[in-house]
Amino acid sequence: MVRDVITPVLSTLLLLAIWAILALVLHSRYLPAPTEVAAAFVSELSSGALLYHGGITFLRVASAFLLAMTVGTGLGLALGRNAKANRFFDPWLILALNIPALVTIVFCYLWIGINEAAAITAVALNKIPNTAITIREGARALDPGLEDVAGVYRLTGWQKFRQVLWPQLEPFMAASVRSGLALIWKIVLIVELIGRSNGVGFQINLFFGQFDLARILVYTLSFMGVVFMIEAVVVKPWEKRARAWRGE
Repeated sequence: MVRDVITPVLSTLLLLAIWAILALVLHSRYLPAPTEVAAAFVSELSSGALLYHGGITFLRVASAFLLAMTVGTGLGLALGRNAKANRFFDPWLILALNIPALVTIVFCYLWIGINEAAAITAVALNKIPNTAITIREGARALDPGLEDVAGVYRLTGWQKFRQVLWPQLEPFMAASVRSGLALIWKIVLIVELIGRSNGVGFQINLFFGQFDLARILVYTLSFMGVVFMIEAVVVKPWEKRARAWRGE
């Protein structure tokens, strides 16, 4: 348990040391030192800008994530449980999976308008195919023998889902959540950069025009830290528990 905490801490400290040494040696405005970034962080935090823009981005990420997971999970289960539907809709899914995120964002802004609905829809549409494919594979991997056992014991629909289907699908759900967090927040930044007047992406674009790399790193690393905390506190323990019954 102690090793699980110490190793990541030592790894992070080593990365910071390498960053500090490179910044000292290169002495370039394009690689601010950790101390400069820390000072910029305090400035942005004390002004309230970091919390405001970070909070806006977090709400967009959460909204798009919930929408994508809901639609993608339903679609994945339907395709995984119905071979005919899967054969018919598989080309659609592959096509959606390979449409560039930027194209989806632009079309959503053109069709819906430059507003929050378009922003969240664009982000969700980029995640739905990934979720659907992951859950589809989970639905395909369901053990039919366990379903037969559920029938023998005459389990209700809810009991069958909770005791038979969900334990088998849970690792796939956890994997989809993990990849979803990593993907969605990156796409949200693009959405904000193109068509929003607030959020982390907007701030990064603003500071890019000012060549202020320290503040770009402040907003980038701050939101990365939020995602990392969600991963460490929620996703990893959940994924570990989800795979425990398999002996993994």
